[in-house]
Amino acid sequence: MTHILAIDQGTTSSRAIVFDAKMVPCGSAQEEFPQHFPQSGWVEHDPADLWASTAATCRAAIEKCGNPRIEAIGITNQRETVVVWDRKSGKPVHNAIVWQDRRTADFCRELEAAGHADMITARTGLLVDPYFSATKLKWILDHVDGARDRAQAGDLAFGTVDSWLIWNLTGGAVHATDATNAARTMLYDIHKGRWSQTICGLFDIPMAMLPEVKDCAADFGTTRPDLFGRPIPITGVAGDQQAATVGQACFEPGMMKSTYGTGCFALLNTGDKPVASTQRLLTTIAYQLDGKPTYALEGSIFIAGAVVQWLRDGLKIIRDAKETQPLAERADPGQQVILVPAFTGLGAPYWSPDSRGAIYGLTRNSGPAELARAALESVGFQTRDLLEAMKADWEPKGETALRVDGGMSASDYAMQFLSDILGAPVDRPKVLETTALGAAWLAGQGPGIYPDMAGFAKDWALDRSFAPAMAEDDRAARYDAWRRAVKATMSL
Repeated sequence: MTHILAIDQGTTSSRAIVFDAKMVPCGSAQEEFPQHFPQSGWVEHDPADLWASTAATCRAAIEKCGNPRIEAIGITNQRETVVVWDRKSGKPVHNAIVWQDRRTADFCRELEAAGHADMITARTGLLVDPYFSATKLKWILDHVDGARDRAQAGDLAFGTVDSWLIWNLTGGAVHATDATNAARTMLYDIHKGRWSQTICGLFDIPMAMLPEVKDCAADFGTTRPDLFGRPIPITGVAGDQQAATVGQACFEPGMMKSTYGTGCFALLNTGDKPVASTQRLLTTIAYQLDGKPTYALEGSIFIAGAVVQWLRDGLKIIRDAKETQPLAERADPGQQVILVPAFTGLGAPYWSPDSRGAIYGLTRNSGPAELARAALESVGFQTRDLLEAMKADWEPKGETALRVDGGMSASDYAMQFLSDILGAPVDRPKVLETTALGAAWLAGQGPGIYPDMAGFAKDWALDRSFAPAMAEDDRAARYDAWRRAVKATMSL
């Protein structure tokens, strides 16, 4: 039997899943790692934790599957997170600065005030925001003693998490990334398919630091023989949301997917031409095969599954995420508590990095059940914000269902509310681990282990379709209340 190892390196944990020749998972492992919060709005990871947890889960997943022969490896990863390391020693010069980190908000405002925002958006498809990699990289070069001089001398390497993993997997032999991760750095020209010398110059970032950009299905080198007993080729790489788009088989223009992990990310396939957003959405690369990029509109929500973590770790009203749904179902229907989870600012379409979370509609009878319901519903409201913006930018032909995945999509309550507030069908696939599946398919289709794009799309299987059951008047009233809550939050 031929097997593929998929690495899914996320924001709060690293996972590895082994898929067999029929793309069925046969073994998996997951390991959480510490989050570091040096200051309010700052979020960091120890790069050593990212690598160690990845290596450990890979070995554990292979063992759980019975130690099969692994033919290839696919990688998917948290995007925008920045790692800078020494090329000779392989040691990071600073903790990884995570995509959620907001420390460069002031610098982003300076860029806008200086009139650079339009140029950056035109070339990268991105908005000037602390979310993306470029300003985090500049911060490291500006604040770590000697870092800029070492970078200019060619001694330092920059990468998103995929590059860091590839470097360690190959023993420092390969410094590379794929087009989808490059497109999230705010340094990559998505139209010309190369790093932007103009933007690198603006941020004073030496281009020698940057990794080579490859297709999503390409040769990313082979692993060190000591890691898994023999060298294994790395043949697929994509950022987590793009990998989920692939795993959901959203290969036709107009197809949409939304992944509910730590954050929520909706992508709309717009085909071979990028669509410039007028609604503060992102124009990005959905995937790139055979040198040809397929573009997407993306809306990013910073807090989705993380709001459930907050219920568990912050408020301590649940012990496990699975408790959220039954708790929400017990909520008083007469109370309309609204939670705006702007814990690290608001993402699309608002892009308000300084906003912070707020709760509206509390009464003396409000309790854990009402807060749990408000937390789950906040994800549906934010998703509607994204889809409303997408429709304003690019109206697909016909009615397209939203394909959902990620941990929170397992909640029937959350998905039914999502369908209700959207007024549209929501389709949940049988395989919820579509991010890892997408990485596995990218790794396996090139060598001919897995079917081509058409064959893979044909195999996509539906678990359940949720249809809207909310009255239109109620839907309109609930969404209007949400919009007013967001407006009030942004004015605080």
